[in-house]
Amino acid sequence: MSDREPTPLATTPPAGPPAEPGRPAPPQNRPRRTGWLWGALAVVIALVIGGALGWGIGRSGAATTAAVSSSTSGQQVSACDAITVSDDVLPAIVTVSAIGSAGGGTGTGELITSDGYIVTNNHVISGAVDGGTISVVSSGGVESPAQLVGRDPRSDLAVLKISGSNLPTVPWGDSAKVVVGQPVVALGAPLGLSGTVTSGIVSALGRTVPVPGDDGQTAILANSIQTDASINPGNSGGALVNCSGDLIGINSAIATVPNAAGQAGGGSVGIGFAIPSDFAHTIVDQLIKNGHVTYPYFGLSVAPIPPAAAQRLKVTDGLYVVSVVPGGPSAQAGLRQGDVITEIDGKPAANADTLAQTVMTTKAGESVDVTYVRDGQTAKATVTLENPPS
Repeated sequence: MSDREPTPLATTPPAGPPAEPGRPAPPQNRPRRTGWLWGALAVVIALVIGGALGWGIGRSGAATTAAVSSSTSGQQVSACDAITVSDDVLPAIVTVSAIGSAGGGTGTGELITSDGYIVTNNHVISGAVDGGTISVVSSGGVESPAQLVGRDPRSDLAVLKISGSNLPTVPWGDSAKVVVGQPVVALGAPLGLSGTVTSGIVSALGRTVPVPGDDGQTAILANSIQTDASINPGNSGGALVNCSGDLIGINSAIATVPNAAGQAGGGSVGIGFAIPSDFAHTIVDQLIKNGHVTYPYFGLSVAPIPPAAAQRLKVTDGLYVVSVVPGGPSAQAGLRQGDVITEIDGKPAANADTLAQTVMTTKAGESVDVTYVRDGQTAKATVTLENPPS
């Protein structure tokens, strides 16, 4: 595959209406499968777009932290003051409705500017991009037509615009400061229950979650935040906020227990994924400025190496270099056709998602260390990524 085109991901058919698909995804750094096997529990990843039901979330303000005493350990466990967070955040939340020729769905967005720019997921509005209509309903019940400013299927983000001034907003938070165990709040309208607030903690960081995107391609939730705050269909595009009401993530997918047909199950099992705000912010800025996103590229095409070939080359996993663009970044770094990339920036190159994530989270002009095997010898190269040729 080329580093500019994520590898397609096999999916199962929707379990219900088209707007509520059950969409499996493989685990991080594992061979592709139709589901994840965590312990003895098989789960699948589902995008949390709503069907005929609604959803919503997000805005800003200050909140306090309440300390709750643990009767078993005697230690202090912190939790956000969800009442204060709700009062501050919900005014900036809108419910997004997208209707196209194939049907409709609903999701959430959050106002990020006082003149009406809204962030949501691409999969919320993708069904309406060709001749469909998009509208939003504010927390106060006011419906407005929305213009699609730009979308990026690769990162599953989109920006809408409504008319207005002095609108309530949710401030961008610093996801780089998020730590495992810190309390968070998710707000939205899961299953059509608007104004729903759930709380929990950050369960893990740095999850790479491939999910189905447009036209059979793969979207990547790069370095996503994992949380146990309850997220269900209807929460897509909604806000995950810290105790100060700052936006630290865009809720986008959940893990669910599959049904008998192997498709995504009904709702939350306490494993949700949010796109980190720092990454989302850079994508949103490009969408507002240009209407699209430009990613740098390595200038090579790769394919996962078969197990037999990996054994012969004495590598655990790797990406076989199918071709190298003459004069491109990888060629300049000395990589050749036939090399086997085993690490990218210190991360095992177990599948092409590692390459895709690196491209998505690296800027043109930045360098990436690549470890590779050639003729049985391990070597390293430094690839300086560039913007793709126009």
